[in-house]
Amino acid sequence: MDDPGVNGNFGSEPTSQSPLFSFFKSANQETDRDYQFRPRQNFRAESARDARPADRLNRRVPAQSENQSVGSVAEVFLSFLRLGLTSFGGPAAHIGYFHDEFVKRRRWLDEAAYADLVALCQFLPGPASSQLGFALGRLRAGWPGALAAWTGFTLPSAAAMIATALGLAHWHSAGSEPWLHGLKLAAVAVVTQAVWTMARQLSMGRLHFGLTVAASILALNWRSPSAQIVALGLAALVASRWSPQPDDGIASPVSTKPSVPIGITPLILFGALLVGLPLLATALPHPNLQLFDRFYRAGALVFGGGHVVLPLLQSAVVSPGLVSHDTFLAGYGLAQALPGPLFTFAGYLGTTAHVGPGAWFAGLAALIAVFLPGLLLVAGVLPAWERWRVNHRLRSALNGANAAVVGLLLAALVDPIAITTLRRTGDWLIALGGIGLLSRGLPSWAVVLLCAAASWGLGR
Repeated sequence: MDDPGVNGNFGSEPTSQSPLFSFFKSANQETDRDYQFRPRQNFRAESARDARPADRLNRRVPAQSENQSVGSVAEVFLSFLRLGLTSFGGPAAHIGYFHDEFVKRRRWLDEAAYADLVALCQFLPGPASSQLGFALGRLRAGWPGALAAWTGFTLPSAAAMIATALGLAHWHSAGSEPWLHGLKLAAVAVVTQAVWTMARQLSMGRLHFGLTVAASILALNWRSPSAQIVALGLAALVASRWSPQPDDGIASPVSTKPSVPIGITPLILFGALLVGLPLLATALPHPNLQLFDRFYRAGALVFGGGHVVLPLLQSAVVSPGLVSHDTFLAGYGLAQALPGPLFTFAGYLGTTAHVGPGAWFAGLAALIAVFLPGLLLVAGVLPAWERWRVNHRLRSALNGANAAVVGLLLAALVDPIAITTLRRTGDWLIALGGIGLLSRGLPSWAVVLLCAAASWGLGR
């Protein structure tokens, strides 16, 4: 769930198997069956304008044939590389860019199948936009296409973040530069805006608001990575038990045919790494192995994606003393000004945390580790999504975890972000100005540049 701005109603269940299911099935065997579905709504405003609801009712869309669904790996890589160079605006904007590129322009899939993919990636932990790109690449060119899509979309910002970390390592006075402090102030503005947006969508109702407050209090008073796991687990348990049945327009499937078996191998690998990496890192205390373990666990526990990864990465590298708080916030602010996925911030942190030769390799390892859990989950859950998405108890549990995520991010905003960054009147003015500009729709990258310039102008 990379971004709260796109969480919501993704429409009703198909009257037979979903177009998404048929697309992926056609990659392995040819079929000529037709599938009927009701229209998907509310996943993107443009979709509602493209066709009137009456025109979309009872449409029949044939399953995509083998020759329609297969493209070249190079085509997928170049398409996503261009998006990786131009997709500013964060995860919600990325989903919009993907829609324009692959549904409207290239027509790799239709509106309903795209809505299915968006719903799946919002349902799972991990970076939703990167997971969506991974699934689109799989649809177009198989598993090599999935890897090509992730690589192309991630490469530009990852290279920029790792290169920046390498440069700062040799720039010993960087920490005192006024413009660098401006990046930290931009981070205050961006996270504040994210908390407000997420709270309005994920903490509505007394139960979910209470879970948000409780998670925030727990995180502020229990300074341990375990606090985040406990908060998420308890919130999911409480919500699954006491939440009303979600009223999101998702109907129960009418088809009595069994779902495709779950992709068991990726799920086994996901669980084995989640349990085995801490044990292995303890038995073989190599710095790169320990770093990989920390970032893998952070990527596995990110419900909501995007800014939600901030407190998890902070616990992974700042709390143990691997990265200073100032360096952490400066990198996070810089990540807002770059195109592509926000999770490439991990490459910056891995490079900064490593002392001596091979820092770029540590950054690459951290980058792979933080993305890997989400990609494994997509690969494993995709075949079973038709069945799981109508499990109301599971959906209630995830809604509860999402509410707790808002509380964890609020706690991180208060301490350490605001407490350690807003020290002077000028800091408050710059941060509040950034929040105001974001609330008026100014892109985050522009706000980052303005905050850096304002801080430099005040001559910190």
